[in-house]
Amino acid sequence: MKLPFNLFSAGRAELNKKYTEVLSLFQSTTPITMGVLNCTPNSFSDGGQYLTRTAALAQAHKMINSGADIIDVGGESTRPGAEAVSAEEECERVIPLIETLRAELDVPISVDTRKTRVMQEAIKAGACMINDVFALQDEGAVELVAKTGIPVCLMHAKGTPKNMQLNPFYEDVLQEVFDFLKARIEVCLKAGIHPKQIIIDPGFGFGKNLDHNLILLKNLAEFKKLNFPILVGLSRKHMIGVILNKEADNRLYGSLAAAVIACLAGATIIRTHDVGATKDALAIAQAVSATAYRTLQEEVYA
Repeated sequence: MKLPFNLFSAGRAELNKKYTEVLSLFQSTTPITMGVLNCTPNSFSDGGQYLTRTAALAQAHKMINSGADIIDVGGESTRPGAEAVSAEEECERVIPLIETLRAELDVPISVDTRKTRVMQEAIKAGACMINDVFALQDEGAVELVAKTGIPVCLMHAKGTPKNMQLNPFYEDVLQEVFDFLKARIEVCLKAGIHPKQIIIDPGFGFGKNLDHNLILLKNLAEFKKLNFPILVGLSRKHMIGVILNKEADNRLYGSLAAAVIACLAGATIIRTHDVGATKDALAIAQAVSATAYRTLQEEVYA
């Protein structure tokens, strides 16, 4: 199969050894768990719970003790209908916390932001990854990532948090999301971002209705054709609530089912609010997947 990119010639930058730990996670053959840490008053699931540094730090320790491989710190809610906050306010929420986490913890810290200024300050504070729901479309974001060599997740979103769930429409959701991610990857590679810095996320719940989300999850393996690691964020999402008729705090089992489906379809990183339970579910999925692969290999080479 012809790949959409020549990964041996694309991109001009050399990998920054500063980010070796998180870059190695991208190449993992076992599922990676990213723990969600929202320092916001209005996130859809845990808004307001971790506004103080003490509470946020305690939650980070809890997630790490449960097996989190990465902690993803966010200071702006991207729930449907959420109002944007200024870069200044977002920095006030996340930068001191990132500094504290880097000083006290050994796991990589990701910053969940779409603003170039916040990215820049987070990198200075010690963030090892950028998780951008708008795929580096803010002015200067691509150049910043190319210059610093920091790993980045490019996510698809249609619209903004304010309007993205107002009757989202696609002619072909799978093809359109695929084409968007392909185009953003091309922009990044042309700017000098190294291919190994990049992971992709189809953006469940970001400008998609239930059918769109289910189509993307059912066909998640199609995104492997882009030849980049895949991150998924399904934890406690509205789509799970619609199917089960349950509020965010009661969507654990649905979230675990979605995480397992994503893992078996080839997702590398699972972003979750419930690290311990997700880690256990993924371990079972990985064991089954590895056994199936070994059986196939035995048949081929028998």
